[in-house]
Formats: sequence, structure tokens, C-alpha cells
Amino acid sequence: MLPNVLQRSAADHVPVLAAEVRELLSVRPGETVVDGTFGAGGHSRLLAADLAGDGKLVAIDRDPGAKPLFDLFKATAGVDVRFLRGDFSVVLTQLAANDVRADAVLLDLGVSSMQIDQPERGFSYATDAPLDMRMDPSSEPSAQEIVNTWDERELVTIFRRFGEERYAGPIARAIARRRMTTPFTRTGELVDTIKLAIPTPARFGEGHPAKRVFQALRIAVNDELGALETALPAALAMLRPGGRLAVISFHSLEDRIVKQFIAQKAKGCTCPPEFPICNCGKQPELRALTRKPVRPSAREIDANPRSSSARLRAAVKI
Repeated sequence: MLPNVLQRSAADHVPVLAAEVRELLSVRPGETVVDGTFGAGGHSRLLAADLAGDGKLVAIDRDPGAKPLFDLFKATAGVDVRFLRGDFSVVLTQLAANDVRADAVLLDLGVSSMQIDQPERGFSYATDAPLDMRMDPSSEPSAQEIVNTWDERELVTIFRRFGEERYAGPIARAIARRRMTTPFTRTGELVDTIKLAIPTPARFGEGHPAKRVFQALRIAVNDELGALETALPAALAMLRPGGRLAVISFHSLEDRIVKQFIAQKAKGCTCPPEFPICNCGKQPELRALTRKPVRPSAREIDANPRSSSARLRAAVKI
């Protein structure tokens, strides 16, 4: 039996940029689709519908909580579906190495609504919960381990790099001082420490004062940027000529990686401009389908505020 929160996630989940994803991926009957981040299955349901009873859909997710939701989806999918549990970067690399080919690959990055809506997972700074943040609960490290054991300089680095936190130094120092006597175990303890470490005006500025630190910890815990950098070339290798890749990101660090990857693979020749002819022989592998990232409409943001930071980029394999 599914926990109530998972049942609600499956029933109420609204996939971000759903219409735009369907348009850019242009899934047709008979194709093979890979949803690298199944979550609650919102995008997979729509893409399976576009297969119109003829095709295959492979769903990937590292979170064991996604499997019961996949089982619900499978019962009504109407096409051949398969679930593979694991980090999408690892699974995509394995599929590509085994010559599995696809016509469309979707990556919806970041934490899912299903995970945010389970307070015990520790992803949210709005609810006091165990300090965890692991998308795969069996993986290491947890956010608690990072906060309690990583060197203060390492904390400064991840807060600045992954969270773009301007008060990274004071926050890391406050964490280091507190843990000397009382280790962190709860998200509320970390939130209180962050609030006390930053100037008073910053506590009442735009957004929650712990937002950037929690983002940084989540990215570090789950190696989200490293996974993305590995997954993109694996997805490209899997795609057949004419295959489409779509990636939804939720902050500038992810979007920059996707933007640079598509631009690099669309460029072709890398010879210096002064060379009279091409010596590298490199040919373009992708053609961008989005000149700029596609953003949610005002109507979508009103209906689903969590979509406000979403950015969608897409490309087609040449």
C-alpha cells in the first residue's frame, strides 16, 4: 500500500512545462522514450500518451519511492514501459554502452515535488526534519554528515559555488562553532544557525535566508552537477539521428552546463579562426531547438509556484 503522501503526489503532481516538453520532444508512435527523472511520473504519462499505444518508455529514478508510483503508472500506461532504479548518469551511461538507442530523452533536474512533500527527507527549510537531503537514502554522504564533518573551508566553497551564497564565510564559521559542542541533526537547527550568522537585514530580504545553503547542500549530497555533466554525453550517445533531448533545470548552475553542452555539440569545427581550412574534422552533433531557455508562463506560475525557476532547453541529434 502506498503511503498517503505518495498517493497524493501521484494524483496531484503537475509536471513543469508539460506542453512545451511535449512540443519539443515531438514523440511519435513507435518511438523509444527515456524519462531520466521519473519522480511522480507526470511527464512520463504525457509522453506515453503521445506514443498512442505503440512504443517503449524507459523510466529512471534513484529514489526508491518512485517505484510504487511507477507501478501505478504502468497499470494504465498503454505502452511497453520499464523502470530502472539508479542515478540517471550511471543508468544512461550503461544503456549507451549496451547500444540501447532512443528517440527522445527527458531530464527534469533537481528535487521533485514528491521529495519536498515528505518532510522526513529533510529537503525543505520550511519544516523541521532530520537533516538528510539524499535522493537515494542508501547513498552517502547525508547533509548531516557534511554539516558536521566537512572542513569549514569546504563548507565555504560549496555554499559559494553551489548556492551562490554571499555570506558563505560567516555561515560556515557559525556552523563550525556550533558543532563543536552540539552536532546538527535537524533542519531547524541549521536554519536557526544560518539566520543568526547573517546580517539582520538579510534575514528579511528576498526569499528565505536558508534557501541558498539548502540548495548547496542538496547539490553536494547528490552530486547533481557531476551527474548532469556525465548524463548529457550519455544521452547524446543514446539518441538516434533525429532524436530529441530536453532538459529542465531550476537554477543557473544547471542551466549553464546544459547551455554550454548544446553549444559545444552544435558548433562543429574547433580549429582556430586563422586556419584557412578545417583540420579537426569535427562535425556538429546537435542542433539547438531553443535559442533561449523556455520559461513557464505567468498562468503556470500562478497555478504551480514551484515552476517559477524552471528553464527548458532542447536539441535534436544531427
